[in-house]
Amino acid sequence: MARCAFIGLGVMGYPMAGHLAKAGHEVTVYNRTGAKAEAWAAQHGGKAAKTPAAAAKGAEFVFACVGNDDDLRAVTIGEDGAFSEMTPGAVFTDHTTASAAVARELHAVAKGLEFGFVDAPVSGGQAGAENGVLTIMCGGEAADFDRAAPVMDAYARARRLLGPSGAGQLTKMVNQIAIAGLLQGLSEAVGFAQRAGLSVPDVIDVISKGAAGSWQMENRAKTMGEDKFDFGFAVDWMRKDLGICLDEAKTNGAALPVTALVDQFYGDVQAMGGGRWDTSSLIRRLRR
Repeated sequence: MARCAFIGLGVMGYPMAGHLAKAGHEVTVYNRTGAKAEAWAAQHGGKAAKTPAAAAKGAEFVFACVGNDDDLRAVTIGEDGAFSEMTPGAVFTDHTTASAAVARELHAVAKGLEFGFVDAPVSGGQAGAENGVLTIMCGGEAADFDRAAPVMDAYARARRLLGPSGAGQLTKMVNQIAIAGLLQGLSEAVGFAQRAGLSVPDVIDVISKGAAGSWQMENRAKTMGEDKFDFGFAVDWMRKDLGICLDEAKTNGAALPVTALVDQFYGDVQAMGGGRWDTSSLIRRLRR
């Protein structure tokens, strides 16, 4: 069992930290809203810290899941940031979906301070975090990954080291690019089925067993047909992620025409007041 810290107790971080405590690790948490950290500590029997630095002090493993690049810098190298109290040989594992550039930047800082840094964005959504079955895409040095991986297993179904620092974030970009295209196609398919007078559940039951099948179809087509979107991965978060993908594509020269178009479609959903709707709400555009 290890001494751990977890920074960021949003819809993902809160249950992830809970799984660490359930696995028997000693966990100290930090959250920008201190009341949430106190509530987590009361529920799981861990400790709440007032700053990221205080949470990280004495920890062998520090995990983070915050909003974006700026949030990540703030909790690591900002005032009272975690890096100021991390000890040589510890490992910082970042589950934020952020840029590959910030991962490489913080990896370099960590290396200079003689502790490890692994970029480790996750896929599986809130349900995956709550059920402890996330897929984790990692970048960094093998020795650091090997140390952190058994601890991550408390909430992971699968985890893999994909390459050097930044590779985890780049792989998450691949994941989001694929999802964006799938959801637009699924939106059009469900919309077409409804216009044709077909039963969406019956159609999905049949075609999901063939070449059209996907996780999105299995888990979102039914609720899309029912016009239900008050759950899941928010449009605001997806637009943040797609912005990261499009920025990276400008650097590496990848062509992302469908991704750019779907990003604009999500902008339309935001304008409709759907910033917190699930990403499957793309179909709402087709019903206007």
